[in-house]
Amino acid sequence: MRAVAWVTVIALAFVPQAMAQAQAPAPAPAQAPAPAAKAGPKAAPKSPTKAAKKDKQKQVPAPVAVATPEQRAAYAALPVAERVAIQSDLLWTGDLSGSIDPDFGDRSIAAVRSFQRRNKFEETGILTREQRQTLAASMRTRKEYNGWRLVEDEATPGVRLGIPSKLVPNSEIGTLGSRWSSGRGEIQIETFREKMAGATLQDLFDEMKRRPNGRRVEQGTINTNSFVLSGMQGLKKFHVRAYLKDNEARGITILYDQAMETIMLPMVDIITSSYLPFGDPATASSSRRVHYGSGIVVTAAGAVITERQLTDDCQGIIVAGLGRADLIAEDAASDLALIRVNGSRNLKTMPFSSEPPKSADLTLIGVPEPEAQAGARDAATASATLRGVDGTRVLLDAHPSRGFVGGAALDKDGRLAGMIDMAPATLASLAPQTARISLVPTATVRKFLANAGLRPVEGNGTVADAKHAVVRVICVRK
Repeated sequence: MRAVAWVTVIALAFVPQAMAQAQAPAPAPAQAPAPAAKAGPKAAPKSPTKAAKKDKQKQVPAPVAVATPEQRAAYAALPVAERVAIQSDLLWTGDLSGSIDPDFGDRSIAAVRSFQRRNKFEETGILTREQRQTLAASMRTRKEYNGWRLVEDEATPGVRLGIPSKLVPNSEIGTLGSRWSSGRGEIQIETFREKMAGATLQDLFDEMKRRPNGRRVEQGTINTNSFVLSGMQGLKKFHVRAYLKDNEARGITILYDQAMETIMLPMVDIITSSYLPFGDPATASSSRRVHYGSGIVVTAAGAVITERQLTDDCQGIIVAGLGRADLIAEDAASDLALIRVNGSRNLKTMPFSSEPPKSADLTLIGVPEPEAQAGARDAATASATLRGVDGTRVLLDAHPSRGFVGGAALDKDGRLAGMIDMAPATLASLAPQTARISLVPTATVRKFLANAGLRPVEGNGTVADAKHAVVRVICVRK
């Protein structure tokens, strides 16, 4: 598949221009090789089999030379991010084949020499500053067109990969990792991780041939610590690459509509080769932490209230299933935060009631952490009882699952009583078994929203309806 992919790249010369032709009636760029476009049946060889064999012989790679200590030392002195960036550029130019190596080994140095040879530089295997600039500039237009960027997976520490962000502008935390997708889902890129728990890589290989239902494998290879699968999944093409280390498998899945194959097939090799499943042990972001909580949707345009402490010092805020969110307002006194999901429309909102709860018995609605529900993001319920008041906080007797903070509390008539919050630290330390959480009353929430220029929907509802207005909020911290 790699040889086919790069032949496609050479034929197109400039993948984004092919995408532009598919999306707008723009004329073909001058860089596109006209003879290839006119090839057709007229130029077809009389013996395809013989021609294919000849092409295959041309594609046989030469043995990779062993790098010298000086070459290795030159790249070892660079930050890992720069080593990865150089290899990413070499993938785009076609000089590097195979996966990115954070150690910058023999294959990567051979790719540098290939780049130097093509550009008539001295083949030292070590890039000078000027050569590095030439390499970065050589595919800049093409990469910028696709929005190519190297990212760290927010769901799994240490994972890095390249993403064509203009092709897949939407991102979210998925069931087993992170997911990037196009506006209508024509293209999807998703990372995953699997705890093997005694299972072998062959077991996962066989399982992923069948999962999800309807997957039809056309090609598949497995080695000691990795495997590759490709084929059809419904009406989409799929490509999977997975790696095993320390009893955990990590991988990447790429799905795209068949109509996008001309654009995506060359990109598959670049994306999967840029994927670093375990990162560099010396620089992996082991301190990176992902925190989960809940939020209440208060406007159909994507305004969500949640706990202020959950959104404090976040590098990124994500609402599961909807995408990234921005922090709009916060109030330390009430411990409330207002976030807005980018580009959301017609969301199910939580109705606010002007009447106080008529019963001490409440129903809590929140989204438990992924570990509590096998990676899902479904809203759940728990029972609670009002215990009293401590300043502006209403104390609750309840023990919901982790992840409920920021969710909603409803009285027996389905009216919103307030937002679930952590209990004041002093009280929680004195009575940890009965004062784990508290409630920010609806009146306080209403005042906070008014200060932000928002007015929630009024009325009553049901627990079933309220579940649709409670979402998982994810904070990614360093």
